[in-house]
Amino acid sequence: MPHESSVLAQLMAVIEDRKQNPPPRSYTTSLFAAGTEKIGKKIREEANEVVEAAGETGEAGRQHLIYEAGDLLYHLCVMLAHRDVRLEEVERELARRFGVSGLDEKESRGQNATS
Repeated sequence: MPHESSVLAQLMAVIEDRKQNPPPRSYTTSLFAAGTEKIGKKIREEANEVVEAAGETGEAGRQHLIYEAGDLLYHLCVMLAHRDVRLEEVERELARRFGVSGLDEKESRGQNATS
């Protein structure tokens, strides 16, 4: 695996490698095999856990939020790899939005800005 500067890039490289060279006893491999629906279910579960942890107080709540955010990011990266979306593509999309009002960006996609 080539040296990447960010932990997310390193994680994505490992996940992409698991997709190309699936080890038999790998959670990531099992998610790929289960497909979009199962990966999506895990993302929804982890997102709910992030929101719950965000409501917890004190340092323990903060640490729990960090832990759950890591789980959510991992599962999101699995979905991206499953759909052959590279992290760099998401980064470019985020960079494109810099300097654009979030409300204006939503309107440009034809969505209700209050959703």
